[in-house]
Amino acid sequence: MCVPAGTRNHFALDVGVDRHDLTGALDAFTGGVERRIDAAEVNGRMFLNNVSLGIYGDAVRSPAYRDAKARTLLETAAEVMGPGAGELALDLVHELGHEYRHPAIVLVSNNPYALDRPLARGTRPALDSGQLGIVVLDAPGDSPHSPGRAWAAPRLEVNAPAPVHAGVDGEAVDLDPPLRFASRPASLRVRISPRHPGASPSARLHLPGYPPA
Repeated sequence: MCVPAGTRNHFALDVGVDRHDLTGALDAFTGGVERRIDAAEVNGRMFLNNVSLGIYGDAVRSPAYRDAKARTLLETAAEVMGPGAGELALDLVHELGHEYRHPAIVLVSNNPYALDRPLARGTRPALDSGQLGIVVLDAPGDSPHSPGRAWAAPRLEVNAPAPVHAGVDGEAVDLDPPLRFASRPASLRVRISPRHPGASPSARLHLPGYPPA
């Protein structure tokens, strides 16, 4: 059961819990609708939302992050990507064989985000696809092509010469390389209150009977 008593309630939104109905969410304990969803893992550590490497992975280590997220991210971006900054020493390979070296940001999510749906961007249409969502962003000017790429795959390996600062579901951790990501399909049973949507906004955009999110 997911009780939306956190800060952003990111998982609650994507699994279809009404984040503004804390009391109603408790109905899942007695009359909930149950389904199976995926989890994901990195080096054996489970996560439900995402793992961020790069700017966000550095920002979540700052004591100021919880109180001033936007400002901390901007300050960290200026430090990490500004003149004289060192490269993020990460290497990863697209499942089709293309290698990405020294990206500015890598985001690996438990199921892909809806990057092409403006009304529900930042949410995941499904939590049961058995896929990781992978987003890679280059530092400005480093790529002759599009600075950002996104794809889905059931697993991913990221190499680095030293432990990597990461944000795992928003918590600061150090991960020892190689970083091995994998989807764990249908590994969780979740119960949702019957009065709640039961699907994320990006999924509801394409379901009959639902108004736009």
